[in-house]
Amino acid sequence: MDRYKTDGGSRTAPPLTTYEKRVYTVDEIRDILGIGRTAAYNLVKQGCFHCIKVGRNIRISKKSFDRWLGFQREVQADE
Repeated sequence: MDRYKTDGGSRTAPPLTTYEKRVYTVDEIRDILGIGRTAAYNLVKQGCFHCIKVGRNIRISKKSFDRWLGFQREVQADE
């Protein structure tokens, strides 16, 4: 018995599971901050937020980036 068939017998795809985004790419960080490639990689190298390397790609923890960004906003608001 095919559990993904409708009453009419046509096939439908199984329901998709959605996942909450947990990492950013360097390009996504660039877009969020409106900075260039070199500046984004400098932030990664400085250890401003938690990063991991997956093969040749860098992934930035969304949680640590969002925390860092919130702290930066607070610092600027205090000035």
